[in-house]
Amino acid sequence: MILVNGRPADTVDALDRGLAYGDGVFRTLRTRAGRPLWWRDQYAKLAADSAALMLACPDEARLHAEICQVAEAEEGVVKVVLTRGPGARGYAPPPAQAPTRVVLSAPLPAYAQAGAPEAVTVRWCTLRLARQPRLAGVKHLNRLENVLARAEWDDPEIFEGLLCDDLGGVIGGVMSNLLIMKDGELFTPDLAECGVAGVARTRLLRAAARLGIPTRIGRLLPAAILAADEVMICNSVFGLRRVARLDDVIWPSARWATALNDALYEDLD
Repeated sequence: MILVNGRPADTVDALDRGLAYGDGVFRTLRTRAGRPLWWRDQYAKLAADSAALMLACPDEARLHAEICQVAEAEEGVVKVVLTRGPGARGYAPPPAQAPTRVVLSAPLPAYAQAGAPEAVTVRWCTLRLARQPRLAGVKHLNRLENVLARAEWDDPEIFEGLLCDDLGGVIGGVMSNLLIMKDGELFTPDLAECGVAGVARTRLLRAAARLGIPTRIGRLLPAAILAADEVMICNSVFGLRRVARLDDVIWPSARWATALNDALYEDLD
């Protein structure tokens, strides 16, 4: 089911700035029993990303109701797309905005369903992410870098690709955030210049604090990933996955991923 500005529809205005310029933001939420998981965090992130692009964020109660309206009865995925709306030709934002709000549902993908492998194989991507602090952390609609990176492989055994910035710092996965354990500490890349700061990453950092695990956010180079005791990726759809293999490097389980994944779901609101 698809709602456009609260009404069943499957089209948007051809002059919509989300289509023309990627002028908007989005969230991808997992749902269970017709309700969104981690709603408080998801809405807070949508509001923050909207503010970064100077977009009006939808009313929380209205958006929650629309998500529940389209959500699968058992488990599924809902995507929320917010654009600046239609506008005249040219980059200048229209003086009077009429944002477009799209809410659509999809079945839960097989890789996120019960019984899916808990450990995955990943690879390095050759594409390098451009640094742009103004957009860093924001899940905006211009995802061409991710599209091109994902086109680098078609091997079904490879679950994800890891991306570096143009200076060689590791940023995360094509569809995920990256975390590593080393000597009892949890590390995740600094996303102050590029990358998407996902809700699952935020929740895992909080979960680590509850578990008494020290956390560090900073610059990580590929060598640090290869030297880790355990490597993990996360997003809001599949939760947390342990990386078992990266190219020719293989990691046995160090059990950190299991504890962190359990803590990730302690609070579903």
